[in-house]
Amino acid sequence: MIYRFIFTQRDATFENATCSSCSLYEPAESVIAPKVNAWAQISQEDNLDVWNLLHDRASGLNLTHPDVAVLNDNYVWYIDTVPVNKSVMLPYLDGSGPKPYSWARAIIFEGGKPEPVSQEYMIGPLPVSCRTTIQKLDYLYNGGMGGSIPFNGRNFDQKRVEASEPLMVSIMSNITDITSALLGAVFYGYEDSRSTLTATTTTPTSFDGSSAYQLIMFRIPGTTSYLRPLDFFVMLDTSGTDASHYKLKGIVTNTRFFPTVAELRTAFEAGELVEEYYQPSDDDWALVKYNAEMGVRELEEKFAPQNLEVGGKRYKLDPEQKYVEYMGWSFYVAHTRTLGVMLFDIRFKGERILYELSMQEATAQYGGFQPKSAATLYHDTQFSLGADLFPLVEGFDCPFGSTFWNVTFHTLNATTTNPNAICIFESDAGFPLSRHRAGGGSNDYGFNNLGVVKASLLTLRSIATVGNYDYLFDYAFHLDGSLEITVRASGYLQSSFFYKDQGAWGPRIQEATQGSLHDHVLTWKADFDILDTENSLQVTELKTVNTTQPWFPELGTFEQIQLETYNVETERELHWADNGQIMYTVNHASATNKWGSSRGYRIVPGKSNIRLSTLNSPFSRRNTALSKAHLAVTRQHDTEPLGNSVQNLNMPWKPQQDFSKFFDDESVEGTDLVLWLNLGMHHFTRAEDIPVTLYSEAVSSIMFAPQNFFDNAQDGDLKNRRWYSFPGATDTDNATVLLSEAYGIELPQCKVSLQEPTVAQII
Repeated sequence: MIYRFIFTQRDATFENATCSSCSLYEPAESVIAPKVNAWAQISQEDNLDVWNLLHDRASGLNLTHPDVAVLNDNYVWYIDTVPVNKSVMLPYLDGSGPKPYSWARAIIFEGGKPEPVSQEYMIGPLPVSCRTTIQKLDYLYNGGMGGSIPFNGRNFDQKRVEASEPLMVSIMSNITDITSALLGAVFYGYEDSRSTLTATTTTPTSFDGSSAYQLIMFRIPGTTSYLRPLDFFVMLDTSGTDASHYKLKGIVTNTRFFPTVAELRTAFEAGELVEEYYQPSDDDWALVKYNAEMGVRELEEKFAPQNLEVGGKRYKLDPEQKYVEYMGWSFYVAHTRTLGVMLFDIRFKGERILYELSMQEATAQYGGFQPKSAATLYHDTQFSLGADLFPLVEGFDCPFGSTFWNVTFHTLNATTTNPNAICIFESDAGFPLSRHRAGGGSNDYGFNNLGVVKASLLTLRSIATVGNYDYLFDYAFHLDGSLEITVRASGYLQSSFFYKDQGAWGPRIQEATQGSLHDHVLTWKADFDILDTENSLQVTELKTVNTTQPWFPELGTFEQIQLETYNVETERELHWADNGQIMYTVNHASATNKWGSSRGYRIVPGKSNIRLSTLNSPFSRRNTALSKAHLAVTRQHDTEPLGNSVQNLNMPWKPQQDFSKFFDDESVEGTDLVLWLNLGMHHFTRAEDIPVTLYSEAVSSIMFAPQNFFDNAQDGDLKNRRWYSFPGATDTDNATVLLSEAYGIELPQCKVSLQEPTVAQII
């Protein structure tokens, strides 16, 4: 028997198709955002007006311009945007409430006061007018000093580096014979042309603000210095504003501690100090470029596969308001120099899922038997992670034809624009969203029908290069109503000098370089509003139980699985269970779907959902509390918009913001709750981290997925699918026609013309 195959839509496509250029570079359709983006950072004009207001004599702040300021002056270090109170934002979003005013936040180093401090202020409402005030910004912080921290706990900025440099130069210039012999290089100062060493410091530089120190490690200079560390450390006491009181705490080399230069010299002259390994003089091995020594892989001369929007863009944008719509999704994008990209008012099919989704901190903590590796803790928000979103490379960082947005940030009284620092694109998911093949049938295919739905997703991406690391952040919006967060890490390791007996902290990865063991933990704030603010966090535990059932009398008691479900009653930290036998779901307190189940969203752990390994380290004791559980739930308060403080890093024993104090036994049932989620990776360093760590392996993710939020799966209204069936077939007659239904979605036939990418200049 001859079978006919009828693919009506496909035949029509081929017959009527005309070859044209794909619309890769056509802009997305425009849409007008429902509301003005009130989460946007303060404008360039407002920033300059705030700067001028702070420096006005009438302010009483007695400020010196940072360009000429010294330690015992008062000067501005930082200006950003105060988070908008949710209590005033919801009436604006959901009703006829007024648009909330913007306020600026400014950190001022007040070294000129009798008791020097770093004090944060709030300035507003903006734009500046006769109503604008300057107030201490105390309400955001629970550490006991409001927006103030001691001078010794403030950021170790360039002014402090300059103040301590004469002491370091006096030490290093008197031991050039020793450093020449041990390191093959010398140090006379940061800008001295005779210096053949580069110096790097670490954080924290204090424990509680009562004193301060500087821990300096030396490296081979150049763009690859992170991978060429040297075995020489200088530790300084840098407490207070009077640099004449700074003093040497000690020198470390050969894993020996020398409290004085004299003791170091005695050991050197006795022949006790030797170096077994030396850094190579060249650094080509550490550059991210083609390595001809590795040869060429077969067929690598062909251009690699690409994700291309050949059918045109299927999302709409309001670029001015940073508003996005895609396949039922809608959300606003905001950006600050501290936190980077933040998402607000996230809705699917018109119903709010999340009020806010933002990364709160990017923590890294190291381990080792050397001063820098043992003592290093980083909070990348203190290093202005949001200002480190640089231009992306089209076709490599993001697919060809992506939409690119700029980011703008303020540094003192200047404004910088990083073009093309955010990309938005739709891509093939690499798997079908759903499919099923119904077996049987009297035909050579062996099935009655087959349905398959194409999966795609919209991604909003940014990459922050914070010093040595390049963090890639993806927010992916799936067609079924799921939202996925992925973070990846590439870039240079912060490495240590290699010792044969220090393998407990990482392997040898180059001639004289050890890959330093460390944790990356990145904390997200997920302020869920499932329909509204009346939410609960449900725990569903999968347990094994012993049971008897009358239809299996021969089995007696046997083991099987069942669910135990309950709500979290009060604020608490939570953890993932072994074998994945726990599910956390944010449910609406009363709304149910058609089948009587609570409408909610499930938290689905993905790759590498870790927490910080060290729970009692002196360097992260209390200033990194938000990194120490897999997830946590708290009650939403306008006074707790931030899980960490940009000034927490140097205050591990007495933090300005103590996240552990968020847990004060408040109820989280049927109320406005916030989840705090940790992603990251334990970086088990390896030789394959040379030249840089690979995104393919250093990755962590989590997903929010509908859990009875709907009455059925959200794929039935998607037309990008194929349905194969045998119309008219019966149980006795063999089917002769296989019909393919394409639902009017024709396959585009077009010429692909890609444009060579360029890197945009910073404005």
